[in-house]
Amino acid sequence: MDFIELFLIAVGLSMDAFAVSICKGLAAGRAGIRQMSIAGAWFGGFQALMPFLGYILGFAFQGYIIVFDHWIAFILLGCIGINMIKSSFSKSEDNDNASFDFKNMFLLAVATSIDALAVGVTFAFLKVNIFQSIIIVGTTTFIFSAAGIKIGSIFGSRYKSKAEIAGGIILIFMGSKILMEHTGILDAVFH
Repeated sequence: MDFIELFLIAVGLSMDAFAVSICKGLAAGRAGIRQMSIAGAWFGGFQALMPFLGYILGFAFQGYIIVFDHWIAFILLGCIGINMIKSSFSKSEDNDNASFDFKNMFLLAVATSIDALAVGVTFAFLKVNIFQSIIIVGTTTFIFSAAGIKIGSIFGSRYKSKAEIAGGIILIFMGSKILMEHTGILDAVFH
């Protein structure tokens, strides 16, 4: 998996955190560097930690399911993407709490990074460089989350669902690409 593919997965994964950050920015009203840094650190940190944990779990069981690894990646990324798209149409606004305290940020960081755990399992099957991957995922999420706080404080929540839809589409695309590469469909189409 090359840098562009890792970056696209990172962008897709960061969309949940970005959407939540927009809502927090909206609730916070005027948001500055402090709030942007707090959100970026929490969301970026957990988005980096979870793929690492998933990678360890996936690597431990890799020998048993290596024949099906591309299907697992396709199904996990596809399901995550579909859930992101479905949640973009949800009317619930439970993330509008303006608090940046430990409990609030911890719960939001865990909730927005569960998908990254599953992606980490996929990384183990694809034998990616996990340290490069978590740096890209964590940094991308930090930037998107910090930007989301500012955007939310300026523009409000009108971009939340669009961010979730875009993230879902990217993850579905990447899962499909992995499946087509491993089954030879891409080679058949382009040769």
